[in-house]
Amino acid sequence: MVEPDVALAKIATIDRCLQRIADVPGQRRAALLPIDVEDIVLLNLQRAVQAAIDLAAHVVASEGYGLPVSLADAFSLLEGQGVLDALLAERLRRMVGFRNILVHNYRALDPAIVETIIARHLDDLQAFSAGLVERYGL
Repeated sequence: MVEPDVALAKIATIDRCLQRIADVPGQRRAALLPIDVEDIVLLNLQRAVQAAIDLAAHVVASEGYGLPVSLADAFSLLEGQGVLDALLAERLRRMVGFRNILVHNYRALDPAIVETIIARHLDDLQAFSAGLVERYGL
């Protein structure tokens, strides 16, 4: 059974991080300058994605949906159980990949990709949270 306290804490983290990103004006964000703006945006994006990963893992474990073999696999398991549709699950898996780039510095960040994520895909994190709230009565 999904523990409401755990799930709601992760959802609150996602919401707080997305709000911090939204609070940074777009014209400053597009250039990712100064370094303080970059830190605000990227750190909060990383935290929001990590909270979504943690939330997915909690749901998978508490509902007995299987054992994820990777961070992204938790979203695949939720998709397999009908908790997530295929499109949202794929977008969330891609966010995990982006988070890995942020955390592990696999390669240089492309500011255009960051801006695209902010402009088009932050709603995916909100949709994930809202869907879990509805499905599990949180």
